Amino acid sequence: MAEALISPGVLARENDVSFIAPSPVEAGAAFIGPSVKGPVEVPTLVTSYGQYQRLFGTTLKSGSNNYEYLTSIAVKSYFNQGGNTALITRVVTGSFTSATNTTVTAQTASITNPFTLSTLGRGTIYNAEAGAGTIHQNSDGSLVTGSADNLRWEVSNVNTNTGEFSLIIRRGDDNTKNKIILETFNNVSLDPNSSNYIERQIGNQTLSKTTDGDGATYVISSGEYVKRSNYIRVASVANKTIDYLGNDGLTVGVAANGISYSGSLPAVSSGSFFGATGLEASSHRAMKFNGDITNLDTQGLTGANYTDAISILNNKDEYVFNVISAPGLIYDFATHKAPIDSIISLAETRGDCIAVIDVEQYGATVSNATAAANTINSSYAATYWPWLQTQSESGRNVWIPASTVIPGVYAFTDGAAAPWFAPAGLTRGGIGNVIQAERKLTRTQRDTLYTNNINPIATFPGSGISVFGQKTLQKKKSALDRVNVRRLLISLKKFVGDVSKTLIFEQNTIQTRNAFLSQVNPYLESVVQRQGLYAFRVVMDDTNNTADVVDRNQLVGQIFIQPAKTVEYIVLDFTVEPGGATFAG
Repeated sequence: MAEALISPGVLARENDVSFIAPSPVEAGAAFIGPSVKGPVEVPTLVTSYGQYQRLFGTTLKSGSNNYEYLTSIAVKSYFNQGGNTALITRVVTGSFTSATNTTVTAQTASITNPFTLSTLGRGTIYNAEAGAGTIHQNSDGSLVTGSADNLRWEVSNVNTNTGEFSLIIRRGDDNTKNKIILETFNNVSLDPNSSNYIERQIGNQTLSKTTDGDGATYVISSGEYVKRSNYIRVASVANKTIDYLGNDGLTVGVAANGISYSGSLPAVSSGSFFGATGLEASSHRAMKFNGDITNLDTQGLTGANYTDAISILNNKDEYVFNVISAPGLIYDFATHKAPIDSIISLAETRGDCIAVIDVEQYGATVSNATAAANTINSSYAATYWPWLQTQSESGRNVWIPASTVIPGVYAFTDGAAAPWFAPAGLTRGGIGNVIQAERKLTRTQRDTLYTNNINPIATFPGSGISVFGQKTLQKKKSALDRVNVRRLLISLKKFVGDVSKTLIFEQNTIQTRNAFLSQVNPYLESVVQRQGLYAFRVVMDDTNNTADVVDRNQLVGQIFIQPAKTVEYIVLDFTVEPGGATFAG
């Protein structure tokens, strides 16, 4: 029963409102595609290319071959051009289980393995077959040539007096004489009551994709302890009941001196992670591209592999981004058309991002590209051409489709100006870290491409390689057939939408309307000052909020805008006057 004042006095009460609701994951760009390792179909936020490398890897080395993915090149380009945050959703082919280590031996024979570790990622390196002689793997689970993306574990400093030990995570390409230590966890215990309990120190929480009874796909977390390791998690602890060792350190019993020893302690040992199903069989070598790419089917993925990843990103309340790209999908490929259509539909349904897509493979002609582009109609999608050559992580020159680098151009534009400025031209359209374009487009070819809503990538001597177009794939001639206007609308809708959310369940009164207007009008005025709009008008009064509207528990606002147009064509008339001519001041 709540305390009450009966006689005069002071009643001090506490009201804890400190619960912090989870915030949506906000990123500038979203990338969907394969990677060397990492969580599968779990959108993961990264804030640097280094973080991406740690979580998703870059290069798989096997013998003299270096296998890489377009996704890593895209993320690197994005951050190099000014991107701040990226949302990565990894897709794979086949069925996967996380690679685990089950070879941690115990001090006593009664315990087969005191605990089991799992890698954070699934697939490729971490999921090699358990047996020796597979295409990339040694008998200990390490790669034939080693790899920075593979992991090794090591148990040391076992203390039978305290029941604690050290667990070290090493790089897969090191050796016992030259250890490359990634993480060290000292004084780890298998006692659940200890503050150093292994699950508490390392973490056992995992994120996984699930589908509810209505068919909606989303990501949930399981496990009691948040992840503290950047590479591994505790999959299970075999014996959480503390046994006691005798004075000999081997025989289970209670020591005469009363000192407790953990009979579940691991022995000093080391090993690699292996033992799960994955992609190291020779039949899956095509999953990786090697050298110059001429056919993106070599990444081994079909459209169906993208279905769940795309559906997860439908939840705009959980994942926020303004551009999405799936480098490696080509619209003209029969198996890729459906997922690209789904990505465009995703952008249209969300209404807060633009899809950057590729319509043709390497080596295609201008007519091939225009024919493919003409089958698409959306102001939420844009395409660029031709392909570009860049240097991969392994130092090789590889051909990449334009969608690999264009999100980086958008990021640069956002940082240098604003989303409503055209991500094109010599000022903001420059593409860094590319060697050459597949072809140097003539003016006639650029005209043909632009007429068919394909944004040309032009090469100008002395000025480098630049995006020289900013059309969306909308067929209708309107302001929304330009990328800068579509991105302007995305920015405006996000701001106004965020303001409107704060007013839901407020009273439908003049005060609430004024609260809306007091935030929206100054913001739109600032967009005018920053060259995004020529003019605007906001209406939220009795004219559009009639008694009938109010009775329906609605609040209606109308926002009229005149988007600023970009200069795409400059006409200069030069007139040669006779020698005796005079010029008016």
